Amino acid sequence: MKVCGFTIVRNAIKYGYPVLESIKSILPVCDQMLVAVGNSDDGTLDMIKSINNEKIVIIETAWDDTLKEGGRVLAMETNKALDAIPDDFDWCFYIQADEVVHEKFHASILSEMERNIDQVHVKGLLFNYLHFWGTYDYVGVGRKWYRREIRVIRNDKRIRSYKDAQGFRIDNQKLNVKHIDAYIYHYGWVRPPDIVKSKMINFDTLYFTGKKLEEELAKVTIFDYSQIDALRIFDGTHPKIMEELVDRLNWHVEFDERKIKFNLKDYILFRFERKFGYRLFEYKNYKIIP
Repeated sequence: MKVCGFTIVRNAIKYGYPVLESIKSILPVCDQMLVAVGNSDDGTLDMIKSINNEKIVIIETAWDDTLKEGGRVLAMETNKALDAIPDDFDWCFYIQADEVVHEKFHASILSEMERNIDQVHVKGLLFNYLHFWGTYDYVGVGRKWYRREIRVIRNDKRIRSYKDAQGFRIDNQKLNVKHIDAYIYHYGWVRPPDIVKSKMINFDTLYFTGKKLEEELAKVTIFDYSQIDALRIFDGTHPKIMEELVDRLNWHVEFDERKIKFNLKDYILFRFERKFGYRLFEYKNYKIIP
């Protein structure tokens, strides 16, 4: 069995992406790691080269910034990376530049790949998510956070990154996937407030144009971490690869996890999920199979 990891990145330094930690977190389960580095102006390419690991293959790409609708450029770049993976690999392990895999899941991820390698109807593996907010001490638990997403797919070039690169499909059809007992740690919202604002502005320019862009940029100017609807204190451990970043955190955000901010409808749905463990009306870009 051969596994190739892949990711895309652009201006990681400017926008505070923990991409080095992201890449290194899946290297132990990959035979090769393909990194598509977009045209950056902050030294991102040199930073990726500094990893100096023989598993890493870098391709340089140019992002088409005219693809504004729904962040399509992200899917296009992801497909460039996916298409560059040689055919002799069995599985492709996708990781985004603000996602990290805890080392405690490495063995189970490899085991699931081995178990399903000959199950040709299984097109991917579905991971659980932890979304950190503000600091490394809080996890978002409201309905706005997606609970699961596909991060391992077969090396089948019919599989395409979907919409803004959050998931994958074949011929616009949802993939049949196995839900596995492993988590992605999403750190995209753990950055100093000024860098979060810069990141949000950058993302808005990838998604919107005209009046809609103006409206979204106006929201960014009043961004603060207290706007979140519901959180819980994280009582687990972070991946070892994240230890330096966790220790280096130099801003302070404090929340009262007992306070939640929902309208009546969302509150009822939230309480139902808490009691029964099932999320009503959840968007699922996949088909879980036994």
